[in-house]
Amino acid sequence: MENLRQATASKGLQWSGRTDRGRVRPNNEDAFLGLQFDAREVHHLGAIGEGATSHLDFAFAVSDGMGGARAGEYASRIAVDTITRLLPRSYRLSAVGLVAGFADVLEELFVKVHETLARLGRSSEECAGMEATLCLCWFTPGQMYFGHIGDSRLYYLPAQSTGIQQLTHDDTHVGWLFRNGKLSEREARGHPRRHLLQKALGGSNQFVTPQVGSVPYEAGDMFLLCTDGLVEGLYDSHLTEFLRAPESGPTEGSVAHWLVEESLARNGRDNITALVIRAR
Repeated sequence: MENLRQATASKGLQWSGRTDRGRVRPNNEDAFLGLQFDAREVHHLGAIGEGATSHLDFAFAVSDGMGGARAGEYASRIAVDTITRLLPRSYRLSAVGLVAGFADVLEELFVKVHETLARLGRSSEECAGMEATLCLCWFTPGQMYFGHIGDSRLYYLPAQSTGIQQLTHDDTHVGWLFRNGKLSEREARGHPRRHLLQKALGGSNQFVTPQVGSVPYEAGDMFLLCTDGLVEGLYDSHLTEFLRAPESGPTEGSVAHWLVEESLARNGRDNITALVIRAR
């Protein structure tokens, strides 16, 4: 088993991202982010690329903003910009292998985003009521740490598995019903109250408690970050099909593009964002 793990150990990441306002909404309140960083500097990543994980950490995030006027756009942008400022300060944790500290770092980061959004919402009429979901993955060599709040999602498709796993929990009552077997996937996706969030960053929420976790990864494993607009048109089986078919459909560098295109064709009523990361 040890020899197998060494043979499939990941040496880097490939990624592709795309966002679209959809066919109905007048503006795009989604945002996504890719970063490469160490303790001294941070670099923004393009929508498509690849890089080695030997000396630098990577972070990817999606956020779906909510609020009147253009407050939703501001909210999602503020969420990802705050990650850019705060996360590189914690690079030293991965450098010295302090695994136990990652949960605290991610929880503090989410609190900072929440405080920023809440403060702006109170001080500016234009930003009143602004809220955002946030789903973040932090890749260190061999280990991915994540934080989440809202109904954007993080999926995991291991190289040795035929089925995709949703790592995050939708912070909705409908999400709770689905996780507890009281609704089927089809019933949950068609439920009229599926978008009513119980937790989000900013707004009138007094406290935030993000879901945090981690999974080890190896070469061939894939991760998908997306806003809820993507899965309005695609079931989990569709996601698996696209992620598993780089040769017969989308190429590895454009998986996110084709996921968004397919969701647009099937639904498209909401903003749509997909960010796909593959360990190589």
